[in-house]
Amino acid sequence: MKLFVFFWIVVTPKLSFAQSDDMKIFRITSSHTSFPDTGRSQGHLYDKVLYDAATHYMDSSVMIIAPKKLDATKNVDLLFWFHGWFNNIDSSTTRFELIKQFAAAGSNAVLVLAETAKNAPDGYGGKLENKNVFKELVADVLLKLKKEKVIPAVCKPGNIILAGHSGAYRVMAYILQNGGMPVQQVILFDALYSQMDKYLGWLQADHSHRFIDIYTNGGGTDGVS
Repeated sequence: MKLFVFFWIVVTPKLSFAQSDDMKIFRITSSHTSFPDTGRSQGHLYDKVLYDAATHYMDSSVMIIAPKKLDATKNVDLLFWFHGWFNNIDSSTTRFELIKQFAAAGSNAVLVLAETAKNAPDGYGGKLENKNVFKELVADVLLKLKKEKVIPAVCKPGNIILAGHSGAYRVMAYILQNGGMPVQQVILFDALYSQMDKYLGWLQADHSHRFIDIYTNGGGTDGVS
């Protein structure tokens, strides 16, 4: 399934994120990402294969992509993308051309990719499932943007959008419930497997919330959708 992310931009041949002339790209580590976390300190056993903690559950990287012409004074809009199973933040930017599509959309916002379970069949969100951890991650992202003079020191979070593919549904659902930040929009790409109570609670809390659910037939997301 090809992902037409954010504004349904038609994709063309791959572009490495390092080649984007229109974007400023930063990488930080944050203690407010998914891992390391006690819930995967011994790794994760799936289909009789052990995915060890050192390889799959220790990366706390965050990639931040900001347009060079970003116009943000008092508020900055943030779009968080979460990858699915057997992926990581770097493979996702290449495979799904996320940065290229984001640049082509011309959105006046910042794209953020926070690492979750790295190259593993696991949707567990680690620390990001806990109360207010996502709020602290947002603060870390803004701090980096301010240090790099991308946004002014007085700038605060504006609209927050969560988007993700496949197994990302779980961490996104817990962020809606426990993240401690208002989220205005959710975009799921073949990802609505469960956690309906959390998505419904968020939808019912404010009629202005926008929910986009794109699904395929036969994979499990169609029935739930």
